[in-house]
Amino acid sequence: MIPVDNGIRSPQSEIEESNGRQVKEFSSVDISNSTDTLPSNENPHTKLKHLANEKDLISRFVPSPHSNGLKSRFHRMFAQKLEWNSVKKMCVEWIKNPMNMALFAWIVCVAVSGAIMFFVMTGMLNNVLKTKSERNTWFEINNQILNALFTLMCLYQHPKRFHHLVLLCRWRTNDISTLRMIYCKNGTSKPHEWRHMMVVVILLHVNCFAQYALCGLNLGYTRSQRPAVGVGITISVAIATPAIAGFYIILSPLGKDYDCEKDEESQDQITKPFEKKYAFASKDQQGEVIELENRPNWSGGILEIWHDISVSFLSLFCIFCVFGWNLERLGFGNMYVHIATFMLLCMAPFWVFVLASGNIDDDNVRMALIAIGIILCFCGLLYGGFWRIQMRKRFNFPAYDFCFGKPSVSDCTLWLCCCWCSLAQETRTGNSYDILEDKLCLKEIDTCDQVSTSNLDREDVVVSTKSDTSFTLESGKDVTMTPPSPSLIQKEDH
Repeated sequence: MIPVDNGIRSPQSEIEESNGRQVKEFSSVDISNSTDTLPSNENPHTKLKHLANEKDLISRFVPSPHSNGLKSRFHRMFAQKLEWNSVKKMCVEWIKNPMNMALFAWIVCVAVSGAIMFFVMTGMLNNVLKTKSERNTWFEINNQILNALFTLMCLYQHPKRFHHLVLLCRWRTNDISTLRMIYCKNGTSKPHEWRHMMVVVILLHVNCFAQYALCGLNLGYTRSQRPAVGVGITISVAIATPAIAGFYIILSPLGKDYDCEKDEESQDQITKPFEKKYAFASKDQQGEVIELENRPNWSGGILEIWHDISVSFLSLFCIFCVFGWNLERLGFGNMYVHIATFMLLCMAPFWVFVLASGNIDDDNVRMALIAIGIILCFCGLLYGGFWRIQMRKRFNFPAYDFCFGKPSVSDCTLWLCCCWCSLAQETRTGNSYDILEDKLCLKEIDTCDQVSTSNLDREDVVVSTKSDTSFTLESGKDVTMTPPSPSLIQKEDH
């Protein structure tokens, strides 16, 4: 340490002590003569002020000890490259789902209409829309389109939300498992899960009713008469409630991991509904023989409506009810949810867009909105095509490939071109086979020698498939493999 007058240390020595070799890199900054040029009779406070200024000057040249680490961190962050091939593959797989296609189209329409409405509000289209009346007209057009799109989305989602509310009120074992898979992270049990699920479901219902109220204001009043306070409240509630529900799921116990120790019996009861597998089995006239079908066939062709005339007439005049009933018995969800959703998809767009066009002064735009509603109603038939795809994949039905060689496109085309014939074929096929759940629970057969689920607990039953693989189910014993046997399911003689 170099002593100076009045016991004050040289600033250069202080920096060398604190920063070591870092100061040597900045030897071009000469401060050694700064104290020598000061008058000897100068006030010590003035000297301290000068020394502080010199320290500040040098500190600007000394690098922060954490700067290199921060720079390297950002360098590593931006140096990482996306695997565009994997991203592209993931996007292609996502868009192949018909439901995702519809969602993507909805997002595009909302984005385009919302952007136009924003440009009109901010005056960015004043050069194109010269007069105020034109700007008001285009604002109202996009406002009505957005209102119709969000109302339709709430209508399509509301049957499921009503179903979840019913399951919460009923709260049975199967209901608990279904709700956990939807609202709980990893589908596992959470503390006070009923209460938290109820909060989320109520928020989602409030979202739907707020959107319906906003739709009523937009359709019932003209732009000049529409109450601004009511519109503001309904928009705020409609936007805030789903956002709050999403954050609630993440921050509440529903979105967290817990180590819940349960006994094996309760775990089996919880997981059993999600391990259900369905299969088709054929039977003879006496009901004594049931044969598992690994490769079932459609019952008749698409146009063979006379194969079962009663099913054909029911499919024509009660298409929504037959559709929901057929899906429920095949294990694809609740019948009433399918009926309500299918009806809304095929009817709601027309009425929503017709009502929305009533507040638009432009005749061309009004006719365009009505045409869009009709087209969307027609596209609602794709809901049946989507579930036909799921049915074909689950039960391994033969695929139609007449449309570009794509089975999924062909299934959707069948429903668009002849929904009545497609539904009749699917219903006839379901009637031609017994639906086996988990390949163990057999439907009751009204004969003397019947095989039912109750018999499985008392008698030995041999379940065989066409692949010559047999399983013996014995009361009180584990399932064991037996040598190949004829493709039959029958009771063994004791």
